[in-house]
This record gives sequence, structure tokens and C-alpha cells, in this order.
Amino acid sequence: MVNIGVDLGGTKIEVVALAPDTGCVLERERVATPQGNYAATLAAVAQLVDQIESSLGKRGTVGIGLPGSPSPGSRLMRNANSTCLNDQPLQQDIERLLDRSVAIANDANCFTLSEATDGAAAGARSVFGVIIGTGTGAGVIVNGQLHEGANGVAGEWGHNPLPWPAQDEYPGPGCWCGLRGCIETWLSGPALQRDHRVHTNQVASASQIAVDAAAGDRAALATLERYALRMAKALAHVINILDPDVIVLGGGLSNIEFLYRRVPELWAEYIFSDCVLTQLRAPRFGDASGVRGAAWLGANNAAQ
Repeated sequence: MVNIGVDLGGTKIEVVALAPDTGCVLERERVATPQGNYAATLAAVAQLVDQIESSLGKRGTVGIGLPGSPSPGSRLMRNANSTCLNDQPLQQDIERLLDRSVAIANDANCFTLSEATDGAAAGARSVFGVIIGTGTGAGVIVNGQLHEGANGVAGEWGHNPLPWPAQDEYPGPGCWCGLRGCIETWLSGPALQRDHRVHTNQVASASQIAVDAAAGDRAALATLERYALRMAKALAHVINILDPDVIVLGGGLSNIEFLYRRVPELWAEYIFSDCVLTQLRAPRFGDASGVRGAAWLGANNAAQ
């Protein structure tokens, strides 16, 4: 038996097989996601799983991670960036194609499960995993198990308001969810670029801002300082509620080394404790954590 994970993204589908005892990658396959075609997407996933199982000569448990999640009410998909998946019974259909039970969770949950299982937060009792990229999301792991909540939205940190906003941060930018001032509108990659442009009239990518700041550019450093303060406030809010042992950052902005030093220096002011033992860590597996977490998700589902 092997643990098979599927990362079902908007542009590519990646499938990996992990050894259940060591987590070593045994096989990996990737194809472009069929655009706007639900049936073709299901067929591509099934074909990739079949290829890997045929190559290894072993049947596997299967977990799928994707931007979006099944509703605990209707069991239909919601909030997927591959919009052809929305309002579809994805889990039921893929289980029928693969002839087995399949676990499904959003990509932030899979990232967090990966880093909590054998990544940067391995051994921690409680883990909050953050995705900061084109959007902002998170997942929660308690005692090695994914916590999704009664409504399946545990960890939807990006759609809470930025806490303790400064006067010029209220009510905040409009969010695609229909509200204003969501954490995602301040901490995503596009939000960092927007903030830099507003204060400097310069257009720069998030990675370039980080490079310029490290080289001593005062304007870029000021942008990162504003960003770190907002992240410190947002994570302090999480610590005050969940009090995790470890917070792991993922997504493109997790490569900004400045954050791992500066955010913990700033968050203490907003945390209701005389000491802060929570650790902020970089991911061990980075972009590979999504598909690895999906594999562990499937394994945990089969073990229950």
C-alpha cells in the first residue's frame, strides 16, 4: 500500500505517491488541468492515479487537495478557482471512478497537514499553517489531525478583518468575498505590491521588494515593516484564540526571511500573555507540501 496525494490546481494536476513509513517520494506525475471541463478533469485525476499504481504495482490510499472545499451541508464543491468544479459532487464522482474512499480538503489544510506530519512542525501538538500568496488562507492541525470545524471553514483566517487597524487602514480595501478590510486584502502578494505602490508610486513584485529591502532600500524596508506589523497583529489574534505551538508560513511570500525575525518581535504587544512560546517557522517542503499533505490526508482517512 502507498499513500497517493493529488494537488488539483487551476493550471496543473500533480499526483505523488509517498512511502507510508518514511514519506519518501516513490513516484510523481503532472499534467495540465483541462480548462473548464469537469468530466475531463475527473478523468485526468483517475488516469494519473492509475498510472502511478500501475508503475509501482501497488494500490494506494488517495487524498485530494485543491483551492476550495466540499460543503458539509450539500457535499457539493464551493469556492474552487477551477470554477467548473463548483456545485459538483467531486468527492462522490472521484470515489466512483477510483472505486475507493477518497479524502478531500482545501490546499491550505493539506499544506498544514504536511508540515505537521513530517515537516517544519513535526511533533507539535497544535499547528497553524498559513498560505500567503495570491490569496491568504490557513489550516489547523490538533494532535496530528486536521480540524475542519462544523462548517468546514476552520482556518479561513484570510476572511477575518485585520485586527487593531490603524486609522488609515480602516475600513480597508474591498475583498472579493464582498466585505472590506479582510486580512487577505492586506497580506496577500498583490496586497503587498499595492501597499508599496501607494506609498512609493513604484511598481515592484513582492520578491523584488524583499530583495531591495535586504539591499538597504529604505522605501522597500518601510513596506516590509508595514507588512510585518499587519502580519504580527493578524497572527496575534490567532494565538489569542488557538494558542498554537507552531505557526508555519507557506506560499510565495513565505520566502521573505525578514518576516521570521520581525513578526515575533512585533506580535508580543498584541498577545494576551506575559510570554510567547509560539514559534514562527519556514516550511520544510515548500510548494511540495500541498500534494504531500493530500497524501497524508488520504492515509489518515483510511486509518479511521
